[in-house]
Amino acid sequence: MSELRRHPASWWAQFQESSDRFDTAVLTEGLSDLITAKISSPLLRREAQIAAEIVVRHLNKPTSPELAERSTKAVERLVETVDRLEERSGEGFELAEARALCHLLEGRLGDAASEAEGFVRTQSILRLFVSSLRMERFDNDLAVRMLAAGHAPAAALGSGAVMGKYSWWPSWLTKVVTERAMAGNLDQHTITALDRCAYAELSPAQARIARRLLSGEQDLIEASATRLEMLNEPRAAKLLREGDLTAVALAARLIPL
Repeated sequence: MSELRRHPASWWAQFQESSDRFDTAVLTEGLSDLITAKISSPLLRREAQIAAEIVVRHLNKPTSPELAERSTKAVERLVETVDRLEERSGEGFELAEARALCHLLEGRLGDAASEAEGFVRTQSILRLFVSSLRMERFDNDLAVRMLAAGHAPAAALGSGAVMGKYSWWPSWLTKVVTERAMAGNLDQHTITALDRCAYAELSPAQARIARRLLSGEQDLIEASATRLEMLNEPRAAKLLREGDLTAVALAARLIPL
């Protein structure tokens, strides 16, 4: 997979805003590991690791005055070191990684992630942000796939939540969810229709028909609508012809088992 374009800090900030359970400690620990691994100077890398460890400990125990003080001092010391190195080396010493870590440890998560995209795979950062959401019944993989494909965080996280909630659906339906989510066509109306198909307990043959109807196969839609009319279901036939997916389950059930 090709690398993604760099996202602004405001884009990354949407993740923290989307969940009141966002785990800053998990994100900070994971992203600091990715960033410090890219710091070429052994001495600077070690100082960065020490600062990150202290900050993460404080994030996990935010009420500790001692850790709060140690965390503040560790970050200040690292920032001073990076500032001093920049002044001495000018353009001759690459400090982008260390500067990104400073921003991370200062709590500027969006800035840190945006800068880290310059030297860390975007998909690795995406996985960290998604896992830090700590959302129950959530499909992390689908969310990351959508984000990597360029979907907005709100859409990707919404689809991940849908897939997590309806993970009990049969595989053919979850595949439809994935396809529609990746195409940007997963809305509440579609979810309702798919849920009806799930409860309809379709046979394998009926499921194949439902899948074809959901994909918009016009000849089959017309044939199914005609069958509905013959069975005195004119309203369902009309809905099916109009593209109303809620009629799919009924139409598919008409196929013999």
